[in-house]
Amino acid sequence: MLMDTDQAALCMEALGNATRLAAFRLLVEAGPDGMPVGTLQERLAIPASTLSHHLTRLMRVGLLTQERQSRQLICRANYRTMDLLIGFLTKNCCAGTEAKSADGDTDAGCVPA
Repeated sequence: MLMDTDQAALCMEALGNATRLAAFRLLVEAGPDGMPVGTLQERLAIPASTLSHHLTRLMRVGLLTQERQSRQLICRANYRTMDLLIGFLTKNCCAGTEAKSADGDTDAGCVPA
């Protein structure tokens, strides 16, 4: 399954905010166990209402999930969506061209998928 351009654009737009990007990176770092919302709020040092707004935006595009465990709300990065986005961005990487850096050197780090 491939991500389409519209969905990729929505994910990129959601990650285009520094707070949402920081939250998503913390959740990716947390692994499959995720992180309680309270811990995420403490780590980001932002008000609960602000965090809620950002998490809702990430959930809307499928980049994170939430699950209630007793009295805690656990957030998790949706690795499937993240992988689809990365796949979209790297699909056909360097296809038909030799990778060159800005100064003209070959092998600019491009690794075809």
